[in-house]
Amino acid sequence: MAKTKIAYFCQSCGFESAKWLGKCPSCQQWNTFVEEIIDKGNTASVPTWKVTSNTQQRANKPVQVADITFSEEHRMQTPDKEFNRVLGGGIVAGSLVLIGGEPGIGKSTLMLQLALNMPNLKVLYVSGEESERQIKMRAERLAPLPPEGGVISAGHNENPPSGGRAACYVLCETSTQNIFKQIEALEPDLVVIDSIQTLHSSHIESTPGSVSQVRECTAEMLRFAKETSTPVFLIGHITKDGMIAGPKILEHMVDTVLQFEGDRHHVYRILRTVKNRFGSASELGIYEMLGEGLREVSNPSEILLSQRDEPLSGITISATLEGMRPMLIETQALVSTSAYGTPQRTATGFDTKRMSMLLAVLEKRCGFRLGAKDVFLNITGGIRVEDPAIDLGLAAAIISSHEDMPIPFKTCFAGELGLSGEIRAVNRVEQRIAEAQKLGFNQIFISKYNLPSAGQDKKRMDLSRYDIEIKIVSSIEEVFSLLFG
Repeated sequence: MAKTKIAYFCQSCGFESAKWLGKCPSCQQWNTFVEEIIDKGNTASVPTWKVTSNTQQRANKPVQVADITFSEEHRMQTPDKEFNRVLGGGIVAGSLVLIGGEPGIGKSTLMLQLALNMPNLKVLYVSGEESERQIKMRAERLAPLPPEGGVISAGHNENPPSGGRAACYVLCETSTQNIFKQIEALEPDLVVIDSIQTLHSSHIESTPGSVSQVRECTAEMLRFAKETSTPVFLIGHITKDGMIAGPKILEHMVDTVLQFEGDRHHVYRILRTVKNRFGSASELGIYEMLGEGLREVSNPSEILLSQRDEPLSGITISATLEGMRPMLIETQALVSTSAYGTPQRTATGFDTKRMSMLLAVLEKRCGFRLGAKDVFLNITGGIRVEDPAIDLGLAAAIISSHEDMPIPFKTCFAGELGLSGEIRAVNRVEQRIAEAQKLGFNQIFISKYNLPSAGQDKKRMDLSRYDIEIKIVSSIEEVFSLLFG
């Protein structure tokens, strides 16, 4: 009989200790150690996933980099173009993807909608939080089911339909051993786990959701995904701080980490890539939450720009980039006289420290007295932007609100503001200009340092191919003279 012992785990980083500690030596957090009962003997001796004979006999040997044969990885294309973009071009075989988000934001809806619409694939949806009836009600609301049933219990091993719809099998189970038995009988092409915090393994005696259980269950799913080349999606809960619940090692084990964000009081949801071993880690997908499910938004610039009948002060349009996608966003500023001794500085969707830097540049280089003013910044649409290219648009919005003079209609900005008041160049300015031209803008302000192209011959950028008027500026004073005279 294996010896059972007690260990203490840090709930923040997963550090293991033989005794309780007040401060974690790994992540330096206080009061994060929790006592758990573990059984390492069973974990080491009993296999958690049936390994094939070829995998057991294989022995890895060192190989030179020049001798490694490389072939382009085959990706499963989903009907959701936004989801394909965020994953880097589709689902990679054998990948382990973790999706986190606040309760009620739509994680289960997103994954069930994906499972129901995967073409000609057998999908297993494992739920540890909902019953089969609840999932059936949600599936009927999301999309009409195929005539032969569509949502079937995992106990029935049937072939997927020959039509375009996927065969979505539902299994309400929390034991990993029972899940793997059903997987071995069903042989699905895609597995969705909702959620990883509800699973438990019999090889670990701690409660479900604990550090050791989450780590062990994720390790079992990882071994299954790599040995069978079956992609697995894990839905994860988040803490009150917005981090994915469980040890930090959970995010290191998986191949891709996606964050599903958005305000529940608004209809738009954002799927953001936090980590991706198979593509860019800065992609963004935008959805609209409807009664029939999530609808992908192919042109986010249209929803991020409000329709105004008359010009208003303090509102500008900035060109930003999220991954490979250019977007035009509306930046708003409000400058008012402070009613208290200390002026307020509040930014929504933008870094507050960078806002303080912009205010200091405007006061030092341009002579605007903003030290006794309340300043509020807002990025519309509920998104957060870290692109420095919106500095110029924000500075123009602040001065527009301060002087109560509106910015002309159909004017866009793309430039980074330096500490000396110069307008610095931004990357991929051609894509930003093309996006502004596509949406019907009349003029765009860019830095003069963007004129030389990135090529070695330093040829000047061809501005004649654009129908939009391009304003070339070098300093913030020049921008204000062109805007306000």
